[in-house]
Amino acid sequence: MRHDSCAVTRLDDAVDAAFEPFRGRPSVDRAAALVSNLADYGLVWVALAAGKGRRRGPRRRRAVVALGAAGFSSLLVNQAVKSVVDRPRPDLHLQAAVRTPTSSSFPSGHTLAAFCTAVVLSETDRQAAAYVGFAGAVAASRVHLRAHHPTDVLGGAAIGSVLGLSVRPLVHWLMPVPGTGRRSRRGMRSGTRRLNRS
Repeated sequence: MRHDSCAVTRLDDAVDAAFEPFRGRPSVDRAAALVSNLADYGLVWVALAAGKGRRRGPRRRRAVVALGAAGFSSLLVNQAVKSVVDRPRPDLHLQAAVRTPTSSSFPSGHTLAAFCTAVVLSETDRQAAAYVGFAGAVAASRVHLRAHHPTDVLGGAAIGSVLGLSVRPLVHWLMPVPGTGRRSRRGMRSGTRRLNRS
């Protein structure tokens, strides 16, 4: 156990040292704070879901279900793991206009929720790449701000990704992406049979 703890500490120290040259640069600090605040309470994901659901129909229903499933599951898992691990936060926090964290450090809740929602909410490969890219930026911002140890963020990314991949099939079964659902496939098959008969 002690050996594992030393390895984690060495990894945290190495990653933190890589971020250190960028801390204290106003533009970088502001960017990190902005990204972190956009992810706080899932604000950016709510905005994206609202954009998808601006018109009534299956896309709105899927966006609501996907956002709710990702938010609820990530909250439950995050709280459960935090209560078990109960890791202290980093001693030094970067001074920035972000909410002061009060929960234990592992995993990073911002990162876990970001990766989970990125996987569940996306409808296309392009959206998935963009959403996961933003989730990666959230992870980096939490390390930059010293709100978390780097391994908190790595754990959050891993747990969130696995959780998202577990929740996504259920969301897709309940609310298929328009144009890819069971009805569409049945329609394509029946259309193919009609063409073959003609």
